[in-house]
Amino acid sequence: MPEDDEYPDHVGAGSDDHVRSPTERMDRQAGSGDGNGESSGEEPGQESASPSESKRESGGGSAGGERTVRISGGLAGPEEPTHSHRDPSRPGPSESDSERTQRIPAVPAEPTDAFSESDTERIHAVPADEGLYRNPAAESPTVFTADGRTMSMSQAGGAVPPPGPADGQQGAAGEGGRNRARLLRAGVAAGIAVVLLALLYLGDLAFSSGLVPRGTTVAGVDIGGLNKAAAERRLRAELGPSLDEPIRLRSGDAEASIDPAAVGLSLDWRATLDRAGSQPLNPITRVTSFFTTREIGPVSNVDRDKLTAALQEVKPELQRKPKEGTIKFEGTEPVAVEPTPGRKIDMQRALDVIVAEWTGSGAVRLPSTSQPVSTTSEGVHRALNEIAVPAVSAPVTVLGDGAKATLDPEAIADSLRFEPDGKGGLKAHIDVPTAVEAVKPQLAETIKQGKDASFVIEGGKPVVQPSVHGRTVNWEKSFAPLIKVLRQQDGRQVRAVYEDQPAKLTTEEAKQLGIKEQVSTFTTGGFSPDSGVNIKRVAEEVDGAIVKPGETFSLNGYTGVRQKPQGYIASGIIKDGRPAKAVGGGISQFATTLFNASYFAGMKDIEHREHSYYISRYPMGREATVFQQPDGTSLIDVKFKNVSDSGILIETAWTPQSVTVTFWGTKQFEVTSHTSPKSNFKPPEVVPIPPGEPCSPAGGQKGFTVYNTRTVKNLKTGEVTKQRERTDYEPQPIVKCGQPPTP
Repeated sequence: MPEDDEYPDHVGAGSDDHVRSPTERMDRQAGSGDGNGESSGEEPGQESASPSESKRESGGGSAGGERTVRISGGLAGPEEPTHSHRDPSRPGPSESDSERTQRIPAVPAEPTDAFSESDTERIHAVPADEGLYRNPAAESPTVFTADGRTMSMSQAGGAVPPPGPADGQQGAAGEGGRNRARLLRAGVAAGIAVVLLALLYLGDLAFSSGLVPRGTTVAGVDIGGLNKAAAERRLRAELGPSLDEPIRLRSGDAEASIDPAAVGLSLDWRATLDRAGSQPLNPITRVTSFFTTREIGPVSNVDRDKLTAALQEVKPELQRKPKEGTIKFEGTEPVAVEPTPGRKIDMQRALDVIVAEWTGSGAVRLPSTSQPVSTTSEGVHRALNEIAVPAVSAPVTVLGDGAKATLDPEAIADSLRFEPDGKGGLKAHIDVPTAVEAVKPQLAETIKQGKDASFVIEGGKPVVQPSVHGRTVNWEKSFAPLIKVLRQQDGRQVRAVYEDQPAKLTTEEAKQLGIKEQVSTFTTGGFSPDSGVNIKRVAEEVDGAIVKPGETFSLNGYTGVRQKPQGYIASGIIKDGRPAKAVGGGISQFATTLFNASYFAGMKDIEHREHSYYISRYPMGREATVFQQPDGTSLIDVKFKNVSDSGILIETAWTPQSVTVTFWGTKQFEVTSHTSPKSNFKPPEVVPIPPGEPCSPAGGQKGFTVYNTRTVKNLKTGEVTKQRERTDYEPQPIVKCGQPPTP
């Protein structure tokens, strides 16, 4: 606000009792009448009244009279200076077109703390050229005094009247109005859009009622927007021709196939369409269905047991066993074999996936789990460089007693083996038999093979063949340091470790066994040529066996594995109650012969089992069968214990028609046998074997029961014992080959 010294004509507040406009001030200066309508008595050219005089003039007759206010018809311009004489050329108060005079009755002012009744509030003038552009709030309001001078409202001590709206406020008010208009228009448009969308939604819902939801596919076939009848026709047309084709199964890079008809797989058309559901009510779902698809799995019928069996059959083609990394040799060149994780089919999940995806166009990918390996590629290559490469870089010398043998790189490559070390790498070891085969001939003159005492039959009597004390090489100990030596460039030699090899049965021990006469003998015949090969082979293995007093003899234990490498071939056996073939078949005839020889020698029966049905070439109730796994694990065996005081020598003799087993020792028991008549007969059943399956036809026979009684007399003590055994033979089925089962 301007200071007083800038406006020397200003006076204090409250000096006038009425408000003067700039026009009034100009009229007063020009000598017009005062507020009471009387002449002021001033002549033109005279000075205006002093403030005190003006106050006195304004005080008289103001209580109940009238006040005259001159109101400008337009906005006041800048304040003009006060002159002693009015310019004759300027119009007076009565001549101005922009002014008019109005008499306003005086209204007594109520007394306040700030003003007395005689105080006059003056309203500041707003110049015409500033009122539209200047912010009144930024300047102090100006009031006019009785003598025509101006002063600020703050100087006058009066209250500042509320300013009019500023330019910014006027603009904000206008902008607010425009915003309200825009919002109104937007609201109307939005309402119209909502109504239109609602109409479209209801129309789409009504139009698609009863149809398959839009965007629905089955096995890639689009059936959306169709009624169920049309959808089923489309599915049958698109999918039907391929449903009879084999189902391709894939796991990794392996493939196999199964026949859908064989496992009862078929598509349930009606249930599949029911799975599609009804029209969705969610508007978002309906909108997105225009540019998205929804695949529903087909509903299938299946015989799950048959599907499981079919998958089990092809599973070996789809799975992969884990393969550990190793090192192989191509000649003398070591080659790293990278480890390969295995892959195992998840059966339960695989069955579900097949049922869900078998209608698709591609192969069904079966879920599987990875089978880890313990070796790493890094570990394999480390073993290659640190062991395999130096191992074949030069030969190794084996030092014997007075002789040397050479293990050359080729023999080293043949003998060296690698296996996981459990830490990601490989550890090496020597296959001793392979290495021995390479060096033993070179050290043969330093080795003396030991030999147990044995018996030969000469002139109808057993004769002792003397034992031989041997000296041989312990190859395991000799080759123990070989792996370390193979990693060396120098000092590549090992020393053969020799050991004495005493006989297990010396000449003296053999003579003391009391093997001097025949104790028992038994012969069987009537076998087939194939069985004859196996019978001859097992007889050769058992011939010469010695059972010391108190020992138990086991046929399976003595021969060990009986497979093709041991000289056995496939021949007839009985499996699951009907004839079949297996390697080693026919040995039961030797087992029966051996059992009867032990039976009549008075040996104690430890284990034997009769055939499931009776074979006429064997004695009823006094025969035996044997069976073992391919690895030699015994399942059915013939075992007996030597309960005599002498040793027993087992002698065998084979001809193309028969086999004989004779026990030699010192006769101590006299044995007789009695077999009861057959009883408890059972008729046979007919077993048809479908065409294409392995089959051995059989005429069948009745089943029955017999009892066998063995009477044993101890010749030394005269004691007699009896053992009674019951044997139940099942009916031998009538096997008919190439016939379908009877319904």
